Amino acid sequence: MIRPISLGFALGLAVLASARAGAAPPNVVLIYADDLGFGDVGCNGARAALTPNVDRLAKEGLNFSDAHTTSATCTPSRYALLTGEYPWRKRGTGVLPGDARLIVTPGRTTLPGVLRAAGYRTGVVGKWHLGLGGESLDWNGEIAPGPLEVGFDESFIMAATGDRVPCVYVRGRKVVGLDPADPIEVRYDQPIKGEPTGRDNPELLRVRPSHGHDMAIVDGISRIGHMRGGKAALWKDETMADTFTREAVAFIEKNKAGPFFLYFATHDVHVPRVPHPRFVGKSGMGPRGDAIVEFDWSAGEVLKALDDNGLAGNTLVILTSDNGPVVDDGYRDAAAEKLGDHRPAGPFRGGKYSKFEGGTRVPFLVRWPGRVKAGSSTKALFSQVDLLASLAALAGAAERAANAPDSRDHLAALLGEDPVGREILIEQGGGLAVRRGHWKFIPASNGPRKNGPTNTELGNDTTPQLYDLDLAPGETRNVARDHPDVLDRLRADLPRP
Repeated sequence: MIRPISLGFALGLAVLASARAGAAPPNVVLIYADDLGFGDVGCNGARAALTPNVDRLAKEGLNFSDAHTTSATCTPSRYALLTGEYPWRKRGTGVLPGDARLIVTPGRTTLPGVLRAAGYRTGVVGKWHLGLGGESLDWNGEIAPGPLEVGFDESFIMAATGDRVPCVYVRGRKVVGLDPADPIEVRYDQPIKGEPTGRDNPELLRVRPSHGHDMAIVDGISRIGHMRGGKAALWKDETMADTFTREAVAFIEKNKAGPFFLYFATHDVHVPRVPHPRFVGKSGMGPRGDAIVEFDWSAGEVLKALDDNGLAGNTLVILTSDNGPVVDDGYRDAAAEKLGDHRPAGPFRGGKYSKFEGGTRVPFLVRWPGRVKAGSSTKALFSQVDLLASLAALAGAAERAANAPDSRDHLAALLGEDPVGREILIEQGGGLAVRRGHWKFIPASNGPRKNGPTNTELGNDTTPQLYDLDLAPGETRNVARDHPDVLDRLRADLPRP
């Protein structure tokens, strides 16, 4: 007897068929938070008042409970997102200094490049942290190669992170607001003579470091690296979210005729956490909580821009983060003291830097009205490395993703029609771990149990670790001795050095 196909499933198949058959593709907005943990949002267990706009996406779309970055730190996750390649395959994809050269090779397959070739207008706003320039890098001249050479039509970025110099914005290939009479000098090898540092001049600081972050002083905050000049171009930390959000909204309004792809990579909730005064005190958890509120506002402004321009119905919105959470990441901002009962990683162990699930399992929400079922959830295993191939399929350009070595077309899972997703997932947090379904394997290692400065559990142990995440999602019970066959299978799934 042949069972009748349910109406919902049939509609889902029709959506996928039309997407793959070349129907008019939707706009795509990717909102990419920084250091936002799985449990930092209301729809995943945080109190609802913290993230009403994120929670709105969950009510209007699909909430993933098992979606991952490739890595537990920012640069490698961003590299994988844009290239469709696991970052551990390429040397030099670790967390980059602010003066690093571009690590995405111009001409290679990238997510924005694939979508641009399919007819999209592509833009990046916010944190970059993938390096800029080639053989030489002159902050006072044309800065290339960069985002415009790897698939983006428009870019307004910060070079690295808020806690690294240079503390300026770059539009296209030029530093914004630079006075030629006050050129920028950036060094990471040694101090710049005559310039104060956080280490030697703490009296000049309004935000003090807890560990590291004691070099150049910009806007009363000491950073990583040394910098001189460019005073007219320096950002103000309190207005950074406003600046980036304004640029993101402007991109949407300018390109509303579509189709467009916006990669909106916020700075929040990365350190230094200096939210705008209108958000200070709103969370009751100090600057980190207030930065979450600020991030949620930024997401809400983007959603409002889509509504105001009549674009919400034909826009696929994805909201996620670059890695798991960290509480004290280098500044005395009372994040740990004011955490209370808030659990940034939710029920998961570890966080940023960790091989445990908290390092890579992050919020992941998808909204596409009329295409993705509102208020739905999925346990499908999904990796950000698959966004390139999946969105290429959505845009009718699947063949353009062929050279992305690790990206696979999981559009059905992305739209909520495949409840399984990936069969195997490699997680990077210092070393590598592997997921196969509900099983998680972390090979033995002699590394430290915790990251000393941040107090994050790293997932290192001198014996192999095997976890059944269905029974213990918090990775609290090592069952390696009970399931040697499963252990061997997952060990074989790990890539060889």
